[in-house]
Amino acid sequence: MKIAVAGLGYVGLSMSVLLAQRHAVRAFDIDAGRVASLKAGQSPIEDADIGRFLDRGGLDLMPVTDQAEALKGAEFVVICTPTSYDPQTNRFDTASVEAVAEAAMTLAPGAAIVIKSTIPVGFTEALNRRLGTDRILFSPEFLREGRALHDNLHPSRIVVGGGGPAARIFADLLKEAALDAEVPVLLTGSREAEAVKLFANTYLAMRVAFFNELDSYALMQGIDSRQIIEGVGLDPRIGTHYNNPSFGYGGYCLPKDTRQLLANYDAVPQNLIRAIVDANSTRKDFIAAQVLARRPRRVGIYRLVMKSGSDNFRDSAVQGIMKRIKAKGVEVTVYEPQLPDTHFFNSPVERDLARFKAGCDVIIANRRAPELADVEEKIFTRDIFGAD
Repeated sequence: MKIAVAGLGYVGLSMSVLLAQRHAVRAFDIDAGRVASLKAGQSPIEDADIGRFLDRGGLDLMPVTDQAEALKGAEFVVICTPTSYDPQTNRFDTASVEAVAEAAMTLAPGAAIVIKSTIPVGFTEALNRRLGTDRILFSPEFLREGRALHDNLHPSRIVVGGGGPAARIFADLLKEAALDAEVPVLLTGSREAEAVKLFANTYLAMRVAFFNELDSYALMQGIDSRQIIEGVGLDPRIGTHYNNPSFGYGGYCLPKDTRQLLANYDAVPQNLIRAIVDANSTRKDFIAAQVLARRPRRVGIYRLVMKSGSDNFRDSAVQGIMKRIKAKGVEVTVYEPQLPDTHFFNSPVERDLARFKAGCDVIIANRRAPELADVEEKIFTRDIFGAD
């Protein structure tokens, strides 16, 4: 089967590698650098399993920048282009998804079009109606940064929304490529599938926000966060997962998905969804105040990435802390080896770790690292369990 994949971010690249184990995949992206890296057998994103699969070879995967070349003859077109949240419209920017779908209608006649990009509830149905088709499906992804291919190989569930034979065929494609023998498969309407994605991520954000607010309370009261969290988590209905305090939720998905779900509630009474969105800003305000209470002369930001094994800075919570500290006139230096620039938001970027540690009197780190052990007295972190 010939499959076209639009977009070589972490969703599209992991999907391309997954399906190219058994099918001919033509993946296209407007970023020529990403295509060139993939042609050279190098992953353009940080993901250990993708790198391992590329090194091993045996994939029927051709990366191109020419959309028409990729779409020609495709039986499935999988759209994995970015849909950033637009604060002006309170909606995802779906322009790239629509553009690929429109092109596929002409260049891949008869192909089923599967949207993997996160979209508002009702988008797939509306796009089918506008383009006069029923060929467009939605299948949410449930992937972690740095472990995208792993999560496709060991999926928690496969959800395809839109109905018709193509939905079952696509679900079977994902299932046959997985390494697990038993994978839950859910075939739904497109609106239900879109809602599954947004509600799942908003629940995860709620859990992060809950344990962060527990930690804020413990800090203000002078009591031990770890002991409280351990005691709470021993209730099997709550569990001990996803409970490590942080500077806030961030990354590709949780900030934008929670805001989009809130926008979808514009005609529905609610309190909780708004609180989940607002809690993240409150936590950043609180963390920044805690850092400023130390009266630092220069604050060091140790890594902008959200977690180990990721190369993503987008919407990382520590950036919000950084901006709040800078707004109070405190100098900031960033240690981020992934950054090619000399400055980040007008703050110097230091790549020499020893010089970075020596030049800052407070170093904030969303997650602990062994290389900071010699300056423990300078570190401000809320990482209690040493886990993402």
